[in-house]
Parts: sequence; C-alpha cells; structure tokens
Amino acid sequence: MALRSRNKVSAAFSMSGMTDIVFLLLIFFMITSTLIHPTALKLLLPKSSHQTSAKPLTTVSITRDLQYFVEDQPVDFNNLERVLQERIGNNLEVYVSIHADKSVDIEYIVKILNIAKNNNYKVILATTPE
Repeated sequence: MALRSRNKVSAAFSMSGMTDIVFLLLIFFMITSTLIHPTALKLLLPKSSHQTSAKPLTTVSITRDLQYFVEDQPVDFNNLERVLQERIGNNLEVYVSIHADKSVDIEYIVKILNIAKNNNYKVILATTPE
C-alpha cells in the first residue's frame, strides 16, 4: 500500500508582487527627482561647450531685473559680501558658482568677481550646454 503525502511544498516562487513594488518605487523616484531643482530661479544661462566638474559650496544668482540671490535667499548687493562670508566661513579652496541671466550686463558679474577676488574664492560661471 503506497501512502502519498497530500500536502506538497511547492518550490516555485512568484515574483509578480516584487516586480510591482520595484516599478512603483521606480516611478516614485522618477517623479520626486524631477521636482528637486538646485535653484528655483528661472534664469536663461549663456551657452558653453565646456563644463567643469568642481562642486561649488554656494551659488550667487542674478536675475534679469538685477536681483541678487545667495542660494534661493534674496540679498541686497550691499550685503552680498557679508552674506557670502557668513555662509562660507574659513573654508579653503572654496568655489562659488555665479548663475547670471544672459541678459545681465557684464559689469554686474564683474562686481561679484571682485568680491570673490577680495575673499580668495574661486568662481564658476554657470552655463547651459550647447
């Protein structure tokens, strides 16, 4: 008399639940990554074929109507040097990125370059790729 076990353990594993979770996570991260911007200011940057790999410690932005921002905080030009000194501190080899709208006259960018020179900051002029 042959006795058979009625309860067999199946060796098969269903991956359908796992793939659903992976695709939901993928969609979630794609949506949230498009919502994060380094600066929320809408600037038309000049075009360049060369890009740098240096990471700036902070950014200074100049809008079309000559408003200055450090990161995303509005700053009066007279207080710009003080705000940069507070933000940067005594760090050595500091890079500051300048995001200037392409319609801004060069004299306003040179003013920021002079502040950077006086404080021994290295400057990166932000551009868009060609």
